[in-house]
Amino acid sequence: MAHGEYGPKLSRAADVLVRDLMCVKPGESLLIAADTGTDRAAVEALQDSGYRLGAKVASLILAPQLPFQGALADEYMPAHVRAAIDACDVCIDLCFPYLAGSKAYDHAMHNNRTRYFLGADVGTEELIRLMGKVDLDTLLEVGDVFGAYVQQHTGKECRITTREGTDVTFTLAKPDGLGLAKATKPGGYFMPGTVLLLPELKSVEGTIVVRHFFHEYYTESSEPVTLKIKGKVQEILGGGSEHKVMRRSIARAGNGDYGYVVHFTCGIHPAARLTGKSFMEDQRVMGSNAVGLGLPPWEPGGGENHPDIVFTMQSIWIDGQPIVKDGVVVGPPHLREAMQKLQPVFT
Repeated sequence: MAHGEYGPKLSRAADVLVRDLMCVKPGESLLIAADTGTDRAAVEALQDSGYRLGAKVASLILAPQLPFQGALADEYMPAHVRAAIDACDVCIDLCFPYLAGSKAYDHAMHNNRTRYFLGADVGTEELIRLMGKVDLDTLLEVGDVFGAYVQQHTGKECRITTREGTDVTFTLAKPDGLGLAKATKPGGYFMPGTVLLLPELKSVEGTIVVRHFFHEYYTESSEPVTLKIKGKVQEILGGGSEHKVMRRSIARAGNGDYGYVVHFTCGIHPAARLTGKSFMEDQRVMGSNAVGLGLPPWEPGGGENHPDIVFTMQSIWIDGQPIVKDGVVVGPPHLREAMQKLQPVFT
């Protein structure tokens, strides 16, 4: 199938995701989970890629879209959807809100079979840029170098600032989360192009100023939201018409109370563009940060049901050493050298 104006670019990007990242093999069961908001051309391209590999392909369309992600989606998820996720070898999830963190997802992650990919709101253009405009092996290699540096500094202080007013410090915790690697074994996998910075929950202190939010939907506000944090979120200021939605979603994810900062990140993808349309792509723009707000998975009601906020052009210090300045990696030398392999791609 030509997939309209995108043609071979889309086919190639789909092959990189299905064949190279998710390692789909002949005879395996490939499930593409989508909803009524998913880009159908992207679904068809992934289907075709699976067929070319000899996989047993099925697409499942959720209608209507789930109102929430994670555990909050459990009561809205049909039984046949839960069964399908648990019965496949590979699940590519293009639902937004997504299935990760739900009971169906958790069950599949313990069946010693399913490899799950969180694609969320990735559509045709995002798939082409994120999967088709970069060498996957190089992207994963550089991500490993950055991630190893962060892990080596577990227990050290990290500070993040932006010119718009973010200034927050925290103690780095041991990294843990969805895999940023090729899916060679059962488990959950994330779109490459970002590095995880996990905080010790009670250590986070400072101010975050942000304009892009995934609370109950993904949007941009002309008026920024300011979050005051001391351990937990203490105050939520500004945000215009998004203020009430942000307060409601943060309180919901915290079981009625404002929760913690669950994660920070740093985008390193050379082809990602900040469009304001895709939560998954915007957070992978070089120097972007996706901040999760809520409770961690090990606390009651915690997990992937938390809202996320995205800001750009961050500066990062780890143990007092400058790592990123205004979105550009500046050190240490071995990390700066590795990042030279990911020169920006203009599309």
